Amino acid sequence: MKSTRRFTLTSLAFAGAFSALAGIAPTAFAHSDDNEGLRSGMVFTSSNEQSGNELLVYARSRSGTLTLHAHAATGGQGSGAGLGSQGAVTLSGDGRYVFVVNAQSNSISTFELRGHDLHLSSMVSSGGLHPISVTESDGIVYVVNDAGNGNVAGFRNVHGDLKPIAGSIRGLSVAGGAGPGQVGLSDDGDALVVTEKATNHLTSYRVKSDGSLGAAIITTSSGQTPFALAFNRRNRLLVTEAVGGAAGASTVSSYRLNASDPARLLVVSASVPDTQSAACWVAITPNGRYAYVTNTGSSSVSSYRVANNGQIELVSAVAGQTGAGSAPADVAISTDGRHLVVRNGRTFTISSFSVDGDGSISAESTLTGLPATAVGIAAN
Repeated sequence: MKSTRRFTLTSLAFAGAFSALAGIAPTAFAHSDDNEGLRSGMVFTSSNEQSGNELLVYARSRSGTLTLHAHAATGGQGSGAGLGSQGAVTLSGDGRYVFVVNAQSNSISTFELRGHDLHLSSMVSSGGLHPISVTESDGIVYVVNDAGNGNVAGFRNVHGDLKPIAGSIRGLSVAGGAGPGQVGLSDDGDALVVTEKATNHLTSYRVKSDGSLGAAIITTSSGQTPFALAFNRRNRLLVTEAVGGAAGASTVSSYRLNASDPARLLVVSASVPDTQSAACWVAITPNGRYAYVTNTGSSSVSSYRVANNGQIELVSAVAGQTGAGSAPADVAISTDGRHLVVRNGRTFTISSFSVDGDGSISAESTLTGLPATAVGIAAN
């Protein structure tokens, strides 16, 4: 499905005019002192505040220390509470855009990273109620909404403006109460997958050449409470299984996509334990060899090795720790694969780790002072 799409930068005057037409106040540029601009060495999260959501950008030093670098209003409202999801903040594959869900105002904001400048280019309806997770592949963007009946909705990113795709709105495995945890596009963009915590289902769809979706395929999760997912560049899918938060019971499963039917999921490794509690979030290194899982109930990070065929094995149940009672949540890996960042939900901090070539991680620093309502994390 992949194709090459070239995006040109719109002028500031046009952006201001567009924002006014769309009912969004023109957003001032946030200037960076980083010589490489905002497309390298940054960590992104959202404030998720009901009074007005903001995208927060932190610069990473060579030692891994994070410093608030820029922030800008999304034009929407956050929920003011946790979303129980992965993917509330997502970077585009080409590194030029950041997508943020505004759960309270049922919208998605798109920021363009223009060198040293952070620019709000659009805010659009999420196509449903209470968006919690957004994903992108080659200019195709999908969001999952968890309120009402629950649904996914798709958009095409046109120079930072999200245009709805006809035939892209689809329901989940049940009408209401599915409890989605994340929506994710496969690396080649041919499949869309949603984890459903409440039904123990993985709902997947074939993505057609125009970005619309085929019929939903319902797969029973290998383990209970499938929460978050991550694809590597071989289209191998990892899914965390929180098992209702039971102590020491968490697992991770891996799947591959059916060659003739890319939306059909086939189990490779079934529910491999990490011996920790409430494994919820997951990230895979750019080379696809290692995965890291944050265990909210154990305040730990577990590491897995990922084989070329998608088989996984636990390397370390406690590869890293985020502090007693920290409740680690969102996790991301920098695009160079050298840094792992974890947002901690109870201490309102971000833990930074260095990633070695053998997959081991070492603590670098801890950023304090996050908004208590913050959700999502992404890194470049």
